[in-house]
Amino acid sequence: MIPASNISNLMLKQDIVNAVQESQFHIWSVNKIEEGIEVLTGVPAGKNKDGSFDPDGIFARVNQRLAVLAEELVKCSGETGYR
Repeated sequence: MIPASNISNLMLKQDIVNAVQESQFHIWSVNKIEEGIEVLTGVPAGKNKDGSFDPDGIFARVNQRLAVLAEELVKCSGETGYR
């Protein structure tokens, strides 16, 4: 995976070019991190145009997990809530 802006500078050895042509190796260009996440996971990143997260996307899952971790941290620290 490479940034799309670097495609014009990409230089590959012939064996890599051959492997790509034979579908033995893949090179993906991405414009945004969301595209990279989707390539790596096969799951949409899930960021909507309004900035919210699609509940089925990676970003919503990460956000949910971070909220759980924050709550656990608060419990361990003895505070009544997190800020």
